[in-house]
Amino acid sequence: MSTVDYGLTTTKAPFIEQAQQNGQRFIEQPYELYNEDNQDTWRRLYATMLPLWEKYANPRFMEGVSNLMLSPDAIPRLEEVNKFLEPLTAFKAKPVSGYIPAYIFFDCIRNREFPTTITIRDGQKLDYLPEPDIFHDIAGHVPMHTDRRFADVLVQFGEVARGAAHRAQDMKCDSEEQRLAIVESNIKGLARFFWYTVEFGLMRKTPGSQDLCVYGSGLLSSIGEIEHSIVSPIVQRYPIQIEWVINQYFEIDHFQELLFIVDSFDHLFDLVDELHTWIEQGKMDNLAKGEPAISKLDLESFLTAEK
Repeated sequence: MSTVDYGLTTTKAPFIEQAQQNGQRFIEQPYELYNEDNQDTWRRLYATMLPLWEKYANPRFMEGVSNLMLSPDAIPRLEEVNKFLEPLTAFKAKPVSGYIPAYIFFDCIRNREFPTTITIRDGQKLDYLPEPDIFHDIAGHVPMHTDRRFADVLVQFGEVARGAAHRAQDMKCDSEEQRLAIVESNIKGLARFFWYTVEFGLMRKTPGSQDLCVYGSGLLSSIGEIEHSIVSPIVQRYPIQIEWVINQYFEIDHFQELLFIVDSFDHLFDLVDELHTWIEQGKMDNLAKGEPAISKLDLESFLTAEK
């Protein structure tokens, strides 16, 4: 009896299922498992996104695509990506088998390691992601990691998460229930900030300009949403405010209707720095309810983080 060759198609890859069953969080990229459908999906995604990147992406992103020597014709080998990436900012792509608990993810970026999915979305639905894939991570995130200031933003964000974890472990509360509620609120605020900046952020082309460009990876890897984020009258676009962003829930199953604008990467770095102060002062201990949901694994990852 013949079996279907799913290759490394997202949610259908036996290699990933086995790795997860074995408890392997960090893995190798088994390049030989990509089938022709997987490679064709990459080619079609790249060909569709390139003119959209040229029109709407932050110029530093396009420099990153060039510096990484990303091929339009084949899924990248991560060791090749890292060969170009590490000399620029010391970042490297680190292949994973799937979901990484929140603190472990943030600690990876603190150490300049970006958890990278190796599967690729189903070619039948190019603009649908049931979960992140290699196009989202390598073509959406990693070109920005070639920019030193943006790379520093990610490292600083990891430091903020580390501070939040240490505070979670040391804080004195009336009950364990109260402590867990505070930690959950802190993680929720960090996740929301990351979502509205690193994942779905807009930036002014020049400080003070009304012209915008995209630097968020969720937009940079979406065929439909990158243009929508800039030109659609449905989208609300506002200058970023920490107190708004950390209290703003988001939904992942449709185009975003609310996006936030930063002036520059220096502005973004300053905001992340300020985020640390907000956590230390307890200003993120009781945020508005709503998405994202914080799992037990996310909580445990903060409560058991090494000091």
